[in-house]
Amino acid sequence: MQIHPVQPGQTTYSIAEAYGVPYEDIVEANELPNPEQLVVGQTLVIPIVGSYYWVRSGDSLWSIAQRFGLSYQELARVNAIAVDQSLSIGFRLYIPPRPRRSAEFNAYVEPRGGAVAPALEESAREAAQHLTYLAPFSFQAQRDGSLKEPPLNQFPEIARANQVVLMMVITNQENDQFSDELGRILLNDIPVQDRFLDNIVTTASNYGFRDIHFDFEFLRPADREAYNAFLHKAKARFAQQGWLMSTALAPKTSAGQQGLWYEAHDYRAHGEIADFVVIMTYEWGYSGGPAQAVSPIGPVRRVLEYALSEMPGSKIMMGQNLYGYDWTLPFVQGSIARAVSPQQAIQIAARHGVAIQYSDRDQAPFFHYWDGEGREHEVWFEDARSIQAKFNLIKELGLRGMSYWKLGLSFPQNWLLIENNFDVVKRG
Repeated sequence: MQIHPVQPGQTTYSIAEAYGVPYEDIVEANELPNPEQLVVGQTLVIPIVGSYYWVRSGDSLWSIAQRFGLSYQELARVNAIAVDQSLSIGFRLYIPPRPRRSAEFNAYVEPRGGAVAPALEESAREAAQHLTYLAPFSFQAQRDGSLKEPPLNQFPEIARANQVVLMMVITNQENDQFSDELGRILLNDIPVQDRFLDNIVTTASNYGFRDIHFDFEFLRPADREAYNAFLHKAKARFAQQGWLMSTALAPKTSAGQQGLWYEAHDYRAHGEIADFVVIMTYEWGYSGGPAQAVSPIGPVRRVLEYALSEMPGSKIMMGQNLYGYDWTLPFVQGSIARAVSPQQAIQIAARHGVAIQYSDRDQAPFFHYWDGEGREHEVWFEDARSIQAKFNLIKELGLRGMSYWKLGLSFPQNWLLIENNFDVVKRG
């Protein structure tokens, strides 16, 4: 499969001709809403087996082979050329597909307004074939140990039909905000805690959940050890049912990192107790902050490398956003950026006639435009290149897989690239 950034003057027809694939296949793979209006800099996934590489200045057969993990003899063989052949700039080489490795994928799905919108349910149905886990967000713990349930609709049926493990996400949220006081009660009041665990077991059994996932955030630093002890207790309880237990972790780069989001999350303990963890490696660029990449590759790598110093890669799922943001400039504290899907971002660029740029430092696409009121905007989002960079990191670091926040935002290229890079583990 080829990732192709659109160049000036190119059309969908000319790109299809260059790769020898039907025009319709490119339109379908990328779900192009207007195939006649490509944006310079947008990426297209070309549905071919393997990929092509055009020789650049300074390339040699050896350096190209190294880039793609091949021997130069094998690269010469598949292209029917001599190993000592001189390569001219622009010469096209075929790169055979590389072996895929197994990986697990999770996706959170968040019904809003007390109901599951039909489009959200359809998004879960379309994604499920590419998932190991499906995680409705969220069951909210109550101060008496009971649970406030989210609407589930057909999510259990979708999981069963696609051999997907239904993940029971449990949060310490009250009024849609994480509560340290609620966390304090659940982690320290043992009678409440026991009722809480009883209710989890009953509810999980009723719906068919087989992974219990704790997303406890903004806990008091003083409750760090109480959280660890609770996880030990919960893990022993769920093991009796044959269930997995996982946790969500804030993106730390050191054990002693300060801040309310970080201090109660003990990476080493979670790595020892939980079956796996989801590390929230996104939201450097967030709706209430200044414009920047949502999950820049450098900070993501630093978090994951720290995590690997505390637990094996086989327990780590990299968190990944399925969205971007549209900020109005200049940034003013208190302003809120608008969330956009990758497909929406491309449509915005097309509507305003601006090219999409790509940050090699952050491994993320972005662009600027001016709205009808003369205000400048900056948009950062995800595309095939940025997702491929994260997939490469999963392989390099030997991670368990990836966890997406969240379904309901259109990004067709992501799912194609999963299947091109990995054999998705099915546990259902």
